[in-house]
Amino acid sequence: MQSVNENQRKAGRISLVGAGPGDPDLLTVKAMKAINSADLIFFDQLVSAEIRALFPQGKPAFYVGKQKNKHSFTQEQINRLIVLKAQQGLHVVRLKGGDPFVFGRGGEELLQAASAGVEVDVVPGITAASGCTTAASIPLTHRGLSQACTFITAHAEKDLTLDWSALARLDQTLVIYMGISRASFIRDQLLCAGMKASTPIAIIENGCRQNQREILGCLNDLEVLVEVHAVTSPAIIVVGDVVLFKAQLQRAQASASAHVSGSDDDDVGEALLSRPCA
Repeated sequence: MQSVNENQRKAGRISLVGAGPGDPDLLTVKAMKAINSADLIFFDQLVSAEIRALFPQGKPAFYVGKQKNKHSFTQEQINRLIVLKAQQGLHVVRLKGGDPFVFGRGGEELLQAASAGVEVDVVPGITAASGCTTAASIPLTHRGLSQACTFITAHAEKDLTLDWSALARLDQTLVIYMGISRASFIRDQLLCAGMKASTPIAIIENGCRQNQREILGCLNDLEVLVEVHAVTSPAIIVVGDVVLFKAQLQRAQASASAHVSGSDDDDVGEALLSRPCA
């Protein structure tokens, strides 16, 4: 039989897929289609066990995750590996926690593939800042509390160069990724930049998972809260007045439970529901 030469070989491709914050129900339909059609899956540390359980049986799946001071592969090795397998004619799914382009280094993988002439499609995922805060009933923006939000990471390839003064000065929500091990540094930088020690904070651990935890406090106590509650990754830190929404929500729920049925409010509601649509 004649061997297949390079020009006749089936063209492979790469799918950079966002797996979301951990809940398998939050995978997009497009993400599941990519997973089910993959010839080979490379997945990250933040891809939950529940999502891994959805991988098609018999399809090779390999862990290439990175933890602090513990990398199974370097990013450069991952870049070369996914390109190599695609060049061998395989549909490679690179499955990443959250969204591939939000602190996920998906841009580096896309550039490597593009430089090699490999076809790539990118499947967005729900990033932790959005998914975990919503799951914790903390809005990123809320009228009267915050009209903007900023996502930052507490880690960088070399030195972390952030304008802490600007971050402290702006009236907005801050969501800090990968900040648990640098809690004291984050607190000190924001306090030195002028942010009030009483600024509300929330730590959301294992957001959108069955073991989700929410720890509320103030900026001055950030390091203490991490230590006392033995917080571990994955976790995000939310800084800003939107954290106060939790108290507003709890008061609203308490008021509703104490509400006497048959009140005037109920009559108004019934009247509105019975009004014909315009």
